[in-house]
Amino acid sequence: MGILENKARARLFYKYLSKVYDTINPFIWNDEMRDEAIAWLDIQPDDRVLDVGSGTGFATEGLLQHTDTVYCLDQSIHQMEKAFTKFGKHDRVRFHRGDAERLPFADDTFDHLWSSGSIEYWPNPVDALEEFRRVTKPGGRVLVVGPDYPNSVVMQKLADAIMLFYDESEADRMFDAAGYTDFEHHIQQASSGSPKAITTVATVPEAAAVDGVVDTTADLAAPSDSAAD
Repeated sequence: MGILENKARARLFYKYLSKVYDTINPFIWNDEMRDEAIAWLDIQPDDRVLDVGSGTGFATEGLLQHTDTVYCLDQSIHQMEKAFTKFGKHDRVRFHRGDAERLPFADDTFDHLWSSGSIEYWPNPVDALEEFRRVTKPGGRVLVVGPDYPNSVVMQKLADAIMLFYDESEADRMFDAAGYTDFEHHIQQASSGSPKAITTVATVPEAAAVDGVVDTTADLAAPSDSAAD
């Protein structure tokens, strides 16, 4: 486990990174990459979207181009304070300070969930992915962006010492363990030579299909509104 796969150390790290985050970020994760990934969510104007690890609000800005109902969650108050200056603290965006592994929301609250630049700091990624599945409505999409595992042996050793870097095989393992059955990975890159991102888009399964169990009576059940307010 890397040194930053620890919540207290990650908070301290972002206390200082928040000062320059918006300046550095475009070299690694730019508008074009963000907007391409957001298109994979297929957000509708009335959808409710959760941005986990929302930081300074870079992804939030893109999400707000598609829907007015965006909730942001982050554990770093220093990052969130940067977002407050963009959106206001109590205006268009609903802010929550919290933990990706223990989301403070009811089941099936959101139509879609976005998380970019956060998974690499989670001590227990599968726990967080299970939480994402829990709070997102069946049929909704969960999108997670993380750092792709480097090819160089030297860079792999450095990456392993710092935080979570992972390849498509490890992404398969994590999403499968978290109960997703339908997902795909995309490799994104700001420019040649810049770090690559691995972006996974997963569809939240119906409850009856989780853990490989299919309820054959599901089609006979009367429809119900499971949206949470």
